[in-house]
Amino acid sequence: MFGVLAEEVLEGETTAFDVAIMSALRSAANPANPIGPPWLQEAARDVTSIGSVVFLGFVLLAAVGYLLLSHKRALAVLMAVSVVGGELLSTILKMSFDRPRPDILHVTRVFTASFPSGHAMLSAIAFLTIGALLARANEDQRLKGYFMALAVFLTVAVGVSRVYLAVHYPTDVLAGWCIGSGWAILCWTVALWFQQTSPSRG
Repeated sequence: MFGVLAEEVLEGETTAFDVAIMSALRSAANPANPIGPPWLQEAARDVTSIGSVVFLGFVLLAAVGYLLLSHKRALAVLMAVSVVGGELLSTILKMSFDRPRPDILHVTRVFTASFPSGHAMLSAIAFLTIGALLARANEDQRLKGYFMALAVFLTVAVGVSRVYLAVHYPTDVLAGWCIGSGWAILCWTVALWFQQTSPSRG
């Protein structure tokens, strides 16, 4: 999925789609402003911050600390590797594609290339991996569903906020979700393997 999307982006086949979505989210009177009241713009900035490296770094520390205190060292290492590895992968991909940011006044500051969205990718990795680990640790099917639904909701919310704030094209976010969810699934699979083969290690 990511490979197909990346190829389409490089060939410019997604331009019409990206422009249509972003135009729909901008004010007709002043395209520099997103649609909606001022509080919605402020809310979007708050939501987008939970996908930042700083916030997810704190989430990572909290998750790793909990796993270590619970004597789940293998899962703690897995959690750390998944997020740190995801950040490195995001950086490499951004440098490789080097896609410029949308040519619209950004509502929040940006420092890196556009494709794929690092916020979308890292939030998918962190939240989906944590959601999967929490779901795995609980027998109640309702709790399993709740943790995974919450993880998906947070991931989607961060991605949508990036497009709304005009710091990413929709295809940047879709690509971030593809890579992030794929990486999270890989980490989940490794976690299951660890728990099944070495229960005493976590």
